[in-house]
Amino acid sequence: MKIQTKSNNQNPNALNGFSTDMIGDDHLSTGLETPMKSDAFKLSDSEKKERISVLFEEIMDVLGLDLNDDSLKGTPDRVAKMYIDEIFSGLNPENKPKIALFENKYRYNQMVLEKNITFYSNCEHHFVPIIGKAHLAYISSGKVIGLSKLNRIVQYFAKRPQVQERLTNQIANELKTILDTEDIAVIIDAKHLCVSSRGVKDDASATVTAYYGGAFNSPEKIIELQNYLNH
Repeated sequence: MKIQTKSNNQNPNALNGFSTDMIGDDHLSTGLETPMKSDAFKLSDSEKKERISVLFEEIMDVLGLDLNDDSLKGTPDRVAKMYIDEIFSGLNPENKPKIALFENKYRYNQMVLEKNITFYSNCEHHFVPIIGKAHLAYISSGKVIGLSKLNRIVQYFAKRPQVQERLTNQIANELKTILDTEDIAVIIDAKHLCVSSRGVKDDASATVTAYYGGAFNSPEKIIELQNYLNH
């Protein structure tokens, strides 16, 4: 059971009434938007890579690793490149996928489901991987989206430090905006390495989050969606 504490501006470990020690392994999310500084893009990507490389080299040095070893000396640069160009590339709005919609000429007015979209993200509490599958469904309000774009939307929001609940809602809100409909469903089933590889070290558990909007709020639609997912 978590006990809420009063916010204390003098306590650097306080966050919205919780201390960082109290947060522990919990999936605490501070809001829908990914927490970003106002000057998050003051530095260019190349400048960020240079800074990260230097800082990660210092971490490795503190750990006692020999940075003169052939296997390790290029690691700081590799990590910096990976952070900016790959696993955290979703932080940069310039990398947001360009989405084109098409007329629903087939007059298809039933559910469209794209299931088993594999994604890799990172827990923002420990910076270790979240590995899972996303299932996205919508009912057209007159426009349809290319199926591969659904994958790209998932990847964009996954490629940042994340909390699964926030990831679920970010994807849902993006689809509602793009498709101009409330008839959206997002289900995410993921394994958190902060649970399986450290802490309680439970490798069998998984976390499921869901968003049901519009027509998908009805029990009938939820059952229909679950039936499709189970086949």
